[in-house]
Amino acid sequence: QVQLAESGGGLVQPGGSLRLSCAASRLTLDYYSIGWFRQAPGKEREGVSSISSSDDYTYYAESVKGRFTISRDNAKNTVFLQMNSLRPEGTGVYYCAAGRFSLSPNFYNYWGQGTQVTVSS
Repeated sequence: QVQLAESGGGLVQPGGSLRLSCAASRLTLDYYSIGWFRQAPGKEREGVSSISSSDDYTYYAESVKGRFTISRDNAKNTVFLQMNSLRPEGTGVYYCAAGRFSLSPNFYNYWGQGTQVTVSS
């Protein structure tokens, strides 16, 4: 059974940083584009960042450009999301997913269970 597992979430003060990880089992991540998505309470899931399978392209939502960085370590079959200068509106459950290069969740076939990120003082 394909599994994606997110980790690294937690409580952080505004302006702080977190590094999320997405590890896969029974799925070779470098064959897929990987996306990070965020879902705040009462809101729809939104795309935050995506990295193409070839690593040639990355895509960021306007709200996180210049603060978040997506990367992958193929040897560890893991994708990372470095989040700096976090803001309270960044609070939510963060999911990673494997699929096609896009910020739309409709293009992703495999999803993790999510990790909670809370940005609050």
